[in-house]
Amino acid sequence: MPILASSVLLFLLAVMMYVTRSSELMVQEAPWRIHTLFSVECQDYFDWQTVGLVHSYHKAQQPGPITRLLSCTKEERQHYKGMRLAPTFEVPSMSRHPKTGDWYPAINKPAGIVHWLKHSKDAENVDWVVILDADMIIRGPIIPWELGAEKGKAFAAYYGYLIGCDNMLAQLHTKHPKFCDKVGGLLAMHIDDLRALAPMWLSKTEEVREDRAHWGTNLTGDIYGQGWISEMYGYSFGAAEVGLRHKINEDLMIYPGYVPRPGVEPILFHYGLPFKVGNWSFSKLEHHKDGIVYDCNRLFPPPPFPKEVEMIESNPHDRSGLFLSIECMNTLNEGLVVHHAAMGCPKPHWSKYLSFLKSKTFSELTKTKYVDYLKMRNLFMEEKKALDEPRTSHPKMHTLFSTECSAYFDWQTVGLVHSFHLSGQPGNITRLLSCTNEDLENYRGHDLAPTHYVPSMSRHPLTRDWYPAINKPAAVLHWLNYVETDAEFIVILDADMILRGPITPWAYGAERGIPVSTPYEYLIGCDNVLAKIHTRNPEACDKVGGVIIMHIEDLRKFALFWLHKTEEVRADKAHYATNFTGDIYSSGWISEMYGYSFGAAELNLKHIVRRDILIYPGYVPEPGVNYKVFHYGLRFSVGNWSFNKAEWRNTDVANSCWMKFPEPPHPYNLSTTDENALQRDLLSIECGRALNQALHLHHKRRKCPLDGSTKSLPPFETKEVAYKTQRIPVSKSSSNTSSLRGSKILDKSLKIWMIGIWAISVLGFLVFISMVLSSRKAENSRIKTVRKKNPSTGLSVKHLSNKETSLEA
Repeated sequence: MPILASSVLLFLLAVMMYVTRSSELMVQEAPWRIHTLFSVECQDYFDWQTVGLVHSYHKAQQPGPITRLLSCTKEERQHYKGMRLAPTFEVPSMSRHPKTGDWYPAINKPAGIVHWLKHSKDAENVDWVVILDADMIIRGPIIPWELGAEKGKAFAAYYGYLIGCDNMLAQLHTKHPKFCDKVGGLLAMHIDDLRALAPMWLSKTEEVREDRAHWGTNLTGDIYGQGWISEMYGYSFGAAEVGLRHKINEDLMIYPGYVPRPGVEPILFHYGLPFKVGNWSFSKLEHHKDGIVYDCNRLFPPPPFPKEVEMIESNPHDRSGLFLSIECMNTLNEGLVVHHAAMGCPKPHWSKYLSFLKSKTFSELTKTKYVDYLKMRNLFMEEKKALDEPRTSHPKMHTLFSTECSAYFDWQTVGLVHSFHLSGQPGNITRLLSCTNEDLENYRGHDLAPTHYVPSMSRHPLTRDWYPAINKPAAVLHWLNYVETDAEFIVILDADMILRGPITPWAYGAERGIPVSTPYEYLIGCDNVLAKIHTRNPEACDKVGGVIIMHIEDLRKFALFWLHKTEEVRADKAHYATNFTGDIYSSGWISEMYGYSFGAAELNLKHIVRRDILIYPGYVPEPGVNYKVFHYGLRFSVGNWSFNKAEWRNTDVANSCWMKFPEPPHPYNLSTTDENALQRDLLSIECGRALNQALHLHHKRRKCPLDGSTKSLPPFETKEVAYKTQRIPVSKSSSNTSSLRGSKILDKSLKIWMIGIWAISVLGFLVFISMVLSSRKAENSRIKTVRKKNPSTGLSVKHLSNKETSLEA
């Protein structure tokens, strides 16, 4: 019997070794070995981001380990208290470059990866690497090969603003500019590709950072023109240099505040930009020195509850974007709750919000999301015919707006450009800045926007007529003559606008020969003798303006007519009267608007007139319409609060630290008895708040003193600006497989462990039986005595039975 037991024991041990080895192979062998990396520094700012990312990593069941690459100076490391926040690999800090002395913390990302590859044992036992930023929240597993990554071809999210891939910047910094992909944020690649790329990534980052002569916005797309995105270009140029191409996707990573395409479920939040839901908003930059990780039970201000979001937004598509925004914030706060509990913080006081975060409802809303990879691949094949043409589904776009060298237009520029970046508007934006040489000598707003400088025509060079509005058509014509662009459609806006969403030709039906615009009903001259005097095709005169979407070829033909007809109407003083023009001041001030309509009529450009694009704050919106533009050209008010842009004509809001407009009232104070008035006032408040938020971030970027003083900023150092006649190059862009596979892996793992537990139980049982049999053989006389005592034998059997049951449990 002992021999039998020994044989069984050896058999079971062999089975266990096989099972264990199979389990290890299943988890460790390629392609299953995935490692996630993210880079941070020794700061509170990165600590709360780390808590959010690592919490979401566990919640989303991301495969493989995660490692934080922590860059600290010796002094920072001595006082740093966040070593336990995440699995950490310490790397030398290069925030201050050891050779050049340049302060550029973003370089720590490629430098940290190079150090990890060289010195970490983990790097020797991995096949695929997922690289994220700290300011991200994972919603579902990121599996490289499922996303289409393969050796020699990485997966990446699209970073459209890296316009340097299309212009001379790429030609300066890589031998293979045609291989430059505009990617970043979410990166997934084979470890061999990363080993080849990382040193070049670091080298190209240093190279671009040193190339200060080409930091300009028109070359980099960096709205600040400070070389801050050099690391992103370092990646793209480095990848091009080693021949690493990308499968590019625009859907799987989303910025909270943006609206996903219908049917798309993003698996990654990147909260790098401010976002808002109703009256609530969040900007990571406002928490740069926030020790919230170490303050027991303190959370970020909670966003609206889901039921409140349903009341805020009636459009289901736009509402889906708001739901994503609150999910991002709630997951971040949930991570803080878990972290504070792990710190040993006292149990927090009950609140409705904490109860929601721990509820089954929230758990269901934030359950792990899985990508429908088959659907994604089909979409990829439909929308991208080739990797070299990552955005062939829609024509390229460029947005223009016209201003002058004055403080009045500076704060308007701040508002428009800020809203442009939040809106999801495709392509790039350019400010057409009309200035005299005298204006430029003292102008302080050069850094406010990507800018094309044009000669001022406020004082007409021939007639000496003072009419600044003519600068708009003159500037557009100048831009067309001196700037090369491959944008197919141009969107033209006014400076006194706030974008709420994208304005695209495909959404509104613009085509070549068919521009789109918004109604300007007061242009009555289209219906009377004014049109008959100034155009051969008065029947083609459309009463439009404000927002213009036009094909570039139409604009090239039209711009000269726009300027010429503006001059013509302006000179026709005999017909300035209100009954001819609709201008209540009878001063010819809207001659430029008629110049547009009459010029378009000359070419028989008939417009699609859309009333659902633009609204003036203070007007009652049409029910269910999601307007894309606020045009705050008129005074508007909410209760005792009001705003009139004309009252701020002589106030330098943009260049006076922390100056802003009077805050509009809180929406909670609005009456709900009149639905029309309520919706009107909500839009007015939104516009006022958008301007103030843009100004706040602008002052923060300008590094205004923290004491809150409104002192005037000194002029920025600017190089002499001349009106060059050469052509200026600008951007040429202007049921689930994963779920099933994951469940199968989980099922296999569970079965392996059940078999293991069962085997241990049986092994223990046989060992026990063997011991009992050996005991009986050694003590034969005692056994005979025991046989006479049936109760004792019964007790022994009962004891065995209980032991067996315990092992099986």
